[in-house]
Amino acid sequence: DCEKAPGENSVSKDLYLLRHAKSAWDDPGVGDRERPLNKRGRRDAPRMGRELGARMPVMAAHVSPARRAQMTLGGLQDGWPELQGCKHQTQQSLYTFSATDLVNYIVSQDDALDSLFLIGHNPALTDLVNWVCGEAVLANLPTAGFTHLSLACDRWEELDRGCGRLYSRLFPKEIDNE
Repeated sequence: DCEKAPGENSVSKDLYLLRHAKSAWDDPGVGDRERPLNKRGRRDAPRMGRELGARMPVMAAHVSPARRAQMTLGGLQDGWPELQGCKHQTQQSLYTFSATDLVNYIVSQDDALDSLFLIGHNPALTDLVNWVCGEAVLANLPTAGFTHLSLACDRWEELDRGCGRLYSRLFPKEIDNE
């Protein structure tokens, strides 16, 4: 149960989610895991990095091994150079399209971490946001879209449906063009 008793002095968890930037579909011979970012994706990732640097603390990201997710992290670092000093983790289990797989990953995290930053895929991320919030608060997390969820949990293993709220979100189309 993620609900806190009134007056309970406990630390909540923060979950930061970023969908990989727009990927290329122009080469049918390239497998899904190997698809790179397209021009828009290569533009949006650094722009999101600059914006996120002003919105969230610097922290290591847990990233899908898919090339588009790895390239998204690289683009974020271009726009947010402080990320380059973090020890990011590539996690095979984050190459998933299932929110259940993401929940299983999150609940296994060390409780010493108060925040977790995942870079992954849809529909898993959109479904995870709506599950954590207990209602459909997001129709679709667009490519390079970001959400910050505030969780009423002291431990990651307490993550449950409805235990969080959408604290903020940022989509590339909301950033002023340069």
